[in-house]
Amino acid sequence: MEVENIKKEFPIFKQKINGKPLVYLDSANSSQKPKSVIDRISSFYETEFSNVGRSVHSLAVKATNRFENTRDRVQKYLNAKHREEIIFTKGATEAINLVASSFGKKFINSGDEILITELEHHSNYVPWHFIRQEKGAKIKFAEVNLNGEVEIDEIKKNISNKTKIIAITHISNVTGAITPIKKIVDIAQEKNIPVLIDGTQGAPHLTLDMQDLGCDFYAISCHKMYGPNGLGILYAKKKWLDLLPPYQGGGGMINEVYKDSISYADTPTKFEAGTMQTAEVVAFSESINFIEKIGMKNILSHENKILEYGLEQLKKKNSINIIGEPKERGSVLCFTIKGIHPHDIATILDDEGVAVRAGHHCCQILHEKLGLPATTRASIGIYNTKEDIDILCKAIDHCKKVFQI
Repeated sequence: MEVENIKKEFPIFKQKINGKPLVYLDSANSSQKPKSVIDRISSFYETEFSNVGRSVHSLAVKATNRFENTRDRVQKYLNAKHREEIIFTKGATEAINLVASSFGKKFINSGDEILITELEHHSNYVPWHFIRQEKGAKIKFAEVNLNGEVEIDEIKKNISNKTKIIAITHISNVTGAITPIKKIVDIAQEKNIPVLIDGTQGAPHLTLDMQDLGCDFYAISCHKMYGPNGLGILYAKKKWLDLLPPYQGGGGMINEVYKDSISYADTPTKFEAGTMQTAEVVAFSESINFIEKIGMKNILSHENKILEYGLEQLKKKNSINIIGEPKERGSVLCFTIKGIHPHDIATILDDEGVAVRAGHHCCQILHEKLGLPATTRASIGIYNTKEDIDILCKAIDHCKKVFQI
């Protein structure tokens, strides 16, 4: 599959927005879906639908097999050691909440420390705040440097004998900084500290190998990986899943239930309570197929070309301030324009058919550190081209004319 023709795989680009061709630069928020994924969801509902793991009729058995086949596909894609290390959740947010709740209940006590960074999305802060409130723990924030990244020495400085877990983003959704995960994991392992990675921005853009990375937990948002909404994946080392208590109670996650006692199912079922999002899980296999047909190296190469071109073109405009200059950057371009509020920028760009995001991007702590109430973010996916960047730049020029800047 040629990257140049990839946009044809996405039906949404056939339409126009405000009479203009759609230029979608909001993939860090949520990616568009290729037709193969859309068709798989539709065909499952039309011909194969049933709940999983309960009934023994033909449709249920087939649906269960499809569901578990996706678990095998994800295990292989992530190079996880065991298939039981793959937990399906409602999203990366739930995956992180699962770890914070289950790990926090069992292993975190008053005075213990949780180490995160100033780069974190609210999804990798608020769940730990709950544990801080419930257990009397302390959250420490590794600070960002002037380039918008967190250095290894800053992580080392904040680790103490009270550190119980390190929870850190793989790629910042504001500065685009790629965190040196492997180095951080190596440091943590020397001190027997588990590491959780918020991989919502990492998974769509980087080759993932859990056995190489060595992290204990990795949270994935499938809707950012050209997959369905309402689905996430938690990779967790089996040793932790066997130790941790269930996150939620309900049907499916039990072994035996009596009036005076309850025993739970084995991992991974123990963490998948209630009716699962079967169609979405089944369709995610198609998302993996789509990514693998192109090749993650090709995706990364293409996105880096568009990113570099975008940086080059935006830097030519004196009124634009690009947020962050990390040494290693993912496909995120956050910027401000002097004299124009980011929400006004996004509104006028939409008039030109250009979809970007404006706001604090669920990273208020980082924006406060930067002294900014909000930024405008253009984020790149496999379907973006240099022409999209040119249209973005023309739309920005139009925006400046509207505000007479």
